[in-house]
Amino acid sequence: MDVPLPDPLRPRIARVRSTHREGPEVCTLELETDQDPPAGFAPGQFNMLTAFGVGEVPISFSGDPAEPRRVRHTVRAVGAVSSALVRLHAGAPLGVRGPFGTGWPLPEAAGRDVVLIAGGLGIAPLRPALYQLLGARSRYGRLTLLYGARGPRDILFRRELDAWRTRTDLTVEMTVDHAARPWHGHVGVVTTLIERARFDAQRTLALVCGPEIMMRFAAEALGAGGIAPEAIFLSLERNMHCGIGTCGHCQLGGLLVCRDGPVVRYARVRDALRVREL
Repeated sequence: MDVPLPDPLRPRIARVRSTHREGPEVCTLELETDQDPPAGFAPGQFNMLTAFGVGEVPISFSGDPAEPRRVRHTVRAVGAVSSALVRLHAGAPLGVRGPFGTGWPLPEAAGRDVVLIAGGLGIAPLRPALYQLLGARSRYGRLTLLYGARGPRDILFRRELDAWRTRTDLTVEMTVDHAARPWHGHVGVVTTLIERARFDAQRTLALVCGPEIMMRFAAEALGAGGIAPEAIFLSLERNMHCGIGTCGHCQLGGLLVCRDGPVVRYARVRDALRVREL
């Protein structure tokens, strides 16, 4: 007898196992569901999370893909739904659909240098990729993380970043847009770190996530540094509504971001990103 497939538009019920405040208006939710075995996810994919009575939003995974039972999403309170999610406490219910979308091309990174560039909350979707890269460190060349935040108090995952900075097999550079004392690090947008990074442009894969304008300038700077557009990947989490490519809200040219992305090659979207208001 055929088993009916689950409805992709119908959320599963999950509960908040724990919460962790990462920064101003930013919280990581660890979820538990009755799904057995757990679905697992690829770094770069996302779930649709429902705050009951409020609405639904796409949120990327921010946990370790090697721990599928520990589903983590890092959320910033910027609207009604995300604000409701950030206010959830341990034991509270929420809806989950997914995982959806394309992931970071880590198999393609084997044997190559990898540069990860994160702006603001963009470090959350990149964190699973970094976990996986570090978990199989010998497969890759130089690993570099360039991270920019608005200010020192906006730096996310600070304890983890401090631990990563002590590693000899990973280079971590951080900057803030503006700072007062006692910040002693770089000040400026994250793209200013690119020219400081050491990588072999001909054998480098770049993974970029953050505000769209930041990703566009980062991709242009990487290109100026010799990295081909085909080797630059962006995460475009714009206007996603259904998660399965049926409603058309996230259309970007001939692309449906929730179905064909959110991770896409820069070469595929370069021209569309240059069109204002698209």
